[in-house]
Amino acid sequence: MKQLKLGQLSALALAVLALGAQAQDTASAESIFSFSGFSTLGVVGSNTDEARYVISGQPKGATKSWSGDVDTKLGVQVNAKLNKMFSATAQVLTKQNGDGNYRPGLEWAFAKAQFTPALSARLGRMGAPFFAVSDFRDVGYANTWLRPPQDVYGQVPVSHVDGADISYQASLGSSTLNFQLYGGKSSSVFEGVDVKMDNLVGFSASAELDGGITLRAGHVQGKLTVDSSSLKQLIGILRLVDGRVPGAGIAGVADQMDATKKKATLTGFGVTWDEGNLIAMAEYTMRRTESYVPDTDGWYTTVGYRLGKFTPYVTVSELKQKDSNVNNNIPPRIPVAGVTPDLRVLVDSTLRAQSNQQKTQALGVRWDAYRNIAVKGQLERIKANGPGLFASPSEPFRLGQSTVNVYSLAVDFVF
Repeated sequence: MKQLKLGQLSALALAVLALGAQAQDTASAESIFSFSGFSTLGVVGSNTDEARYVISGQPKGATKSWSGDVDTKLGVQVNAKLNKMFSATAQVLTKQNGDGNYRPGLEWAFAKAQFTPALSARLGRMGAPFFAVSDFRDVGYANTWLRPPQDVYGQVPVSHVDGADISYQASLGSSTLNFQLYGGKSSSVFEGVDVKMDNLVGFSASAELDGGITLRAGHVQGKLTVDSSSLKQLIGILRLVDGRVPGAGIAGVADQMDATKKKATLTGFGVTWDEGNLIAMAEYTMRRTESYVPDTDGWYTTVGYRLGKFTPYVTVSELKQKDSNVNNNIPPRIPVAGVTPDLRVLVDSTLRAQSNQQKTQALGVRWDAYRNIAVKGQLERIKANGPGLFASPSEPFRLGQSTVNVYSLAVDFVF
């Protein structure tokens, strides 16, 4: 093991935690406020220095030098029960963000109206219900895995929605049905690049059946904007050269690559079976865009078995590229002074950098050491075709096919 780099937990978040704990100790039983929190302390290492293992969007991660920046996080939540109908929730989360620091962020901040036991509505910042475990994807203690499978959960860079939703719950025999409609906008930073989703509209539906089976389906669409200076520069070059090479169709390639308010969708299906000692989960997701961000399909299957306080599990997953969304028909050998001797090669290189194809096999174990503490270990073998979901890949890694072993240890807390 080489150098160990533990991510620094934010002093502000720790202060919030301390104040919350103090308030909870001194509050009366009639207090409208309740406080809770969660944390993960984790370290990750791999067998390569050619790329960094990260949670998708992070710029800093693990190589042969182990890192605590990937999984370490702290979240503090405050709930206020105003009366029988109205409540409010706020959650502050600090973890490595897309800028590579631990600045605390407001992950949730919404007001809720419970009109009837079955019907409710929220307004504000809410967790984006894109996946089966969206609401608690950051709460490591609530999940069997050490982290959600990135071949599925790494497809979308945003985790919350600023807007409104309405939810309805119904009973059908012994089954419980849940429906959610939502809309708004979202933003995030992905490896230092601002990403925005405007005009978001989506739904999520689930059915809890007998035998511990839960089915889920969801769909969301919006307008994607990637505020990348290098992408804007490339598109500018393409349009400039198009004016100098009539009939080459270069402007069409520029339009296809442009990621300014382009339609993007995500559709997902999931199933969970949790009965007795057996746990089984699977999801299939489809991302589609009208820009240089490629169309992808992702899936995973997880099977685990509880043996007392220990839960060993196996996960198999894959992220496949369906379409680059760009037909690079630029004639070869069009020179661009000061940039590249070949414009076509430059476009191909940019598209290759967006190719996130990879397959993952993971083996892990969860140990419920105490009532509110879980210790986890996980080994992953990732076969990446191109850069995969790794950050800062070297040129041979980015252009080739690589197999990387990733080793992770984590301790999850709730309080």
